[in-house]
Amino acid sequence: MTPLRLFFARQIGATLVATASVFALTATASQADNTAGSYLAARHADLAGDYPRVVEYGTRALAEDAERLDIIEGLVVAHTALGEIDKAIPFARRLAGLSPDNQLAGLVLLADAIQAENWNEATELLNGKASIAPMIDAMISAWASLGEGRMSQALTIFDELASDEGSRSFALFQKALALAHVGDFEGAAKIFGGEDGPLQLNRRGIISYAQILSQLDRHDDAVELLKANSGETRDAEVEDLLARLEAREVIAFSGIQTPKDGIAELMFALAESLASGADPTVVLLYNRVSEHLNPDQEGALLLSAQLLESMEHYDLALEAYARIPKDSVAYPQAALGRTDVLRRWEKLEEATEELRALADDYPETPRFRVALGDTLMQQDRFDEARAAYDNAIGAFTQELPGQWATYFQRAIALTKIGEWPAAEADFRKALELSPEQPAVLNYLGYTYVEKRINLDEALSMIERAVEARPDSGFIVDSLGWVLFRLGRYDEAVQHMERAVELMPVDPILNDHLGDTYWAVGRKREARFQWSRALSFVTDDTDLTEMNPDRVRRKLAVGLDAVLADEGAAPLHQPE
Repeated sequence: MTPLRLFFARQIGATLVATASVFALTATASQADNTAGSYLAARHADLAGDYPRVVEYGTRALAEDAERLDIIEGLVVAHTALGEIDKAIPFARRLAGLSPDNQLAGLVLLADAIQAENWNEATELLNGKASIAPMIDAMISAWASLGEGRMSQALTIFDELASDEGSRSFALFQKALALAHVGDFEGAAKIFGGEDGPLQLNRRGIISYAQILSQLDRHDDAVELLKANSGETRDAEVEDLLARLEAREVIAFSGIQTPKDGIAELMFALAESLASGADPTVVLLYNRVSEHLNPDQEGALLLSAQLLESMEHYDLALEAYARIPKDSVAYPQAALGRTDVLRRWEKLEEATEELRALADDYPETPRFRVALGDTLMQQDRFDEARAAYDNAIGAFTQELPGQWATYFQRAIALTKIGEWPAAEADFRKALELSPEQPAVLNYLGYTYVEKRINLDEALSMIERAVEARPDSGFIVDSLGWVLFRLGRYDEAVQHMERAVELMPVDPILNDHLGDTYWAVGRKREARFQWSRALSFVTDDTDLTEMNPDRVRRKLAVGLDAVLADEGAAPLHQPE
């Protein structure tokens, strides 16, 4: 957990966690018995997080009982989560009238007041039912003061917040944006430059700082800043900004256009910082407020889409990704997000066609071809996947550590179509780029074991993989399996048992454990594990690794006889 996220979590506590799901929690059996089917349908939709159906059935139920707090609150949550704050506002006003201290209603009404730049009303709400957390409330008050033309008061608030170590860096960042907004680029640059304490800037912060440096005619510093923080690759926006700075063009500051943009940035930062651990509905509500205040803030649009995707609201996620315009720098990320949703929704053919089109439209962008290869791999279309990876690798202009994954995936595809020398070369290339990558060490080591070659090297690889990921059932199984191949059966049992403990219903791991039990003379337990392995076979089981007919044969005649039938070497005999 980052310090900022931890700070927000402590500040906010359960404020919205309680209210966001109150519709589901406050419905009692007696209430349900006394309402029509629309209420029950709305309650079921709320429990399932189905926002469109909450709106549909909740609106009907409200027509039967206009003062039901649970239904009204459910509608506020649903409309806000759907990004329909304008539709949530009437319900929020009704909710506030029935429950004056309701904080969910307060949040929506606060968003409405800020959107209208009604700073007096916003301040009154913050002092009452719209409180989010002390630090966030103070930040909003600072921007509201700026909206009223009271810059000195805004700076006083930011400075008071900066005196607290927990909120210092975030308060300084907001202060810098406010200074830049009013044209004090010198003051903003001092803060961004770390004179008042170090700041950790995200992408938007770095671009804002570069624009500020340009306004101060410090183009070389701005270029150095962008190059130092662009990582292995640069997106189109950064490349364009670099070219303009190198041409000595003065770049306008576009980070904050109005005080409500500052609050939108604040609410997005709040949502982003909570996204990895808080209730996704709560995060989505804060983020939708950010969108409402600044509909063009693409970071917030992407976060809403990602949250909806994580909640398996795939249709809503697709709609959210579609809001990113094609001429936006964020469009490639949104397009990939959309295809990821289609893959998770098991609409693989549709995802494949979209990725083919994207690969054609963006020939200089290898990640679309990589994603195409990954999607084809999901469909066991290994020849086509290999071709997609070929095209992606052919578009690489320099070697970068992150490219290990593409070589790794192509190696798997090559293995599946029987081109082992080329596959091994790609595995080795992946390890050259990322030497201790556990997935590659395990896959290559396990493949060596299955081919019964390079067993000592395979053991070393897999031991390193286990050290990196000791709780991965597949990797622990690989270690047990190489020990089995080396005839170290007692050691193999220990690791196989651990692997099955980690992944108890995996048929391949149970089959392997059965073989190791047989090798150490525990034949009754071996047959039990083979039977379990058969019971766990599904349509997704890799039948090239786990052949049910072979397992049935082992149950009938034992492993020794099966190995003899196959002309394989017998098990090592204990000395």
